[in-house]
Amino acid sequence: MDFSLSEEQISVRKVVRSFVDKEIIPFIKEWDEKGHFEANILKRLADLQLMGVCIPEQYGGVGMDYNTLAIVCEELERGDTAFRTAVSVHTGLNSMTLLQWGTEEQKKKYLIPQAQGKKIGAFGLTEPNAGSDVVAMATTAVKDGDSYILNGSKTWISLCDVADHFLIFAKTNHDLKHHGISCFIVERTFEGVSTKAIKGKMGIRAGNTGEVFLDDVRVPAENLLGFEGEGFKIAMSALDNGRFTVAAGACGLIQASLEASVKYCNERKTFGKEIGKHQLVQQMIAKMSSNLEISRLLVYKAGWLKNNGKRNTRETSLAKWISCNAANEAANDAVQIHGAYGFSNEFPVERYLRNSKAPVIYEGTREIHTIMQAEYDLGYREDKVLRKMLPAWPFEEVTVEAVKS
Repeated sequence: MDFSLSEEQISVRKVVRSFVDKEIIPFIKEWDEKGHFEANILKRLADLQLMGVCIPEQYGGVGMDYNTLAIVCEELERGDTAFRTAVSVHTGLNSMTLLQWGTEEQKKKYLIPQAQGKKIGAFGLTEPNAGSDVVAMATTAVKDGDSYILNGSKTWISLCDVADHFLIFAKTNHDLKHHGISCFIVERTFEGVSTKAIKGKMGIRAGNTGEVFLDDVRVPAENLLGFEGEGFKIAMSALDNGRFTVAAGACGLIQASLEASVKYCNERKTFGKEIGKHQLVQQMIAKMSSNLEISRLLVYKAGWLKNNGKRNTRETSLAKWISCNAANEAANDAVQIHGAYGFSNEFPVERYLRNSKAPVIYEGTREIHTIMQAEYDLGYREDKVLRKMLPAWPFEEVTVEAVKS
């Protein structure tokens, strides 16, 4: 059992932290106030080779391990949740799903440019009446010759206005429930695809979130990801990766809340002494610090399982549940420590609190994760080996002969 980071991981952390300090933190207050998504950040992340950090080199990525992706997400969210979300969706939900389930042709056409950051990927599962209840989705896909015709809409889709490729889940057979859902690679340029941003969000205002509309969109049959009817399994395995990045990002928000609080504690004085000298303030600082360590350990354990090619749904769910709750509590305590100033955007902690709410809702509410953990312990839930597993790290180059076999 080795808890140390590799030299490469330490280097990546330094690079991302420096990037965040120079190119996000000085501008995020303005972007947040205006509800502006700075798309140029994605180009800069691509320049730094961070849009495919855990994708094998043969598919355009850097080929580093899954915990390196966690480090990237943690450091990005220390700057703002919006940009961690972008990497979560592009890399975790889309690219890693293509890596796990895609054919060689699909990987060459879609994964390589995404890993290089030349194209942006998004993930379309949630609908107006289908959130936690995925089977309630109304989007349909009807086979028509060598194509499928998709109709429906998706909502709360991150990167909706900037993504080039979407993974869209649709019903191919209403009667089969979970087994009647399929997944499709949909290009923005396909006729009938349109998007619209959602305004007035409580938090993550510097992110691009919205709706995707599908009006008689003709999708080639070769853009079916996995088998017909395999969409639910694909979606759940994708969430294992998305939740992993969300949990890692939550560590960054705890870190940011802790840093801001410690700084303020050493500057602000009440009753003739620094507020950090007051024991109830120390209690809040101690809780942030301990929860940061707990959350990181849970995230790194899930990443270790991914590196070893093992199912990690249970462990990733636990990491997401605990770390996102802890981030919400840390941001709330940070506001409390700042007192009235915490209620103003003069300090960043009010943004941390607003941003911290969404992760305890999306990619499985904390209530869903609570139930999942209980069901594992009670023996009601069991993870089985999937037809296609996320490749273990270090990655092995796939040859043409291996693909044919």
